[in-house]
Amino acid sequence: MAIALQINGETHTVDTEPETPLLWVLRDNIGLTGTKFGCGIAQCGVCTVHLDGQAVKSCAIPVSAAVGRRITTIEGLTAKGQLHPVQAAWIEAGVPQCGYCQSGQIMAAAALLARRRNPSDQEIDAAMSGNLCRCGTYLRIRQGIRRAAALMQTE
Repeated sequence: MAIALQINGETHTVDTEPETPLLWVLRDNIGLTGTKFGCGIAQCGVCTVHLDGQAVKSCAIPVSAAVGRRITTIEGLTAKGQLHPVQAAWIEAGVPQCGYCQSGQIMAAAALLARRRNPSDQEIDAAMSGNLCRCGTYLRIRQGIRRAAALMQTE
C-alpha cells in the first residue's frame, strides 16, 4: 500500500503495510538511520521522534497513525546547517558516553524545550523518564538540557 508521509519537511511515499511500525519505515524505507531500535516495546526511548512536535516512541506507532502529521527525526533537527540548541548543548556538555540512546534523548529534550523553555529539574526528570541510558549519563543529560535552555534564551 502506498503511504505518503511528511518527514523532516519533505514528502516521502512508501509502499508498506499500514501496521508497520514507523521506526522501520524511517530506517528501512526512507534510510533515516539516526532513529535507533532499542527494545521494540516503547520502554527505552531509543526510537523517539517527534509527531506534530510531541515526542513519541516510533517502534510502537503504526505508520498509518503518522499519515497527515509532521514527523521529525534526529536528522531533521538541524536547520540550514545549524545544530539545534539541544545538539549544540550535548556537544558542549559532553553528554554521550556510548551514544546509542542519544538520538532518542535529544529528541525527547527538544520536545520538552519546545513546550517549556526553562524547565525545572522535576519537569526534566518527568519528560526524560521514558528514555533510558544504559551508561547512566542522566546528570550530564540534565546539564545538557539546562545548557540548551540557556542557549535558547539567547536566540
